[in-house]
Amino acid sequence: MKYLTNQKGFTLIELVMVIVILGILAAVAVPKFQDISTKAKEAATLGVVGGVRAGISTVYSSNLLNNATQPQGGYYPEKLDNASSSSKASPMNPFFDIVLDQGGVTKDWSKGSQTSYYFTDAVPADSSYHYNNINGSFTREAGR
Repeated sequence: MKYLTNQKGFTLIELVMVIVILGILAAVAVPKFQDISTKAKEAATLGVVGGVRAGISTVYSSNLLNNATQPQGGYYPEKLDNASSSSKASPMNPFFDIVLDQGGVTKDWSKGSQTSYYFTDAVPADSSYHYNNINGSFTREAGR
């Protein structure tokens, strides 16, 4: 019988230990990545809402400076976009394009009525927003 000397490679025990360690790391890391995804969705919703609120203020200021009253009798924009009610945002149907300079939001939002919007991937799921063109508020509605 010939014995091999200077064998190179890993033993089966070493390979099994590496697989076990990788499994433990994966079990710990997966919940953390899911939590990051949830926080990213929350941040995306709040980012759009903040942009819309700032856009409403910008349009209000512009209308006030130009003394351009809106059909409802104030300086706030009458509506936030020209998208149809009960629709989803898309490149052909952007939301908030009247108050957002970059062309509006083209995904992840749906419209319930002319003044009611909700983020389709919202966290928590009951997040919907209502625009009031009398006082310019864009507020979260409870119970959606």
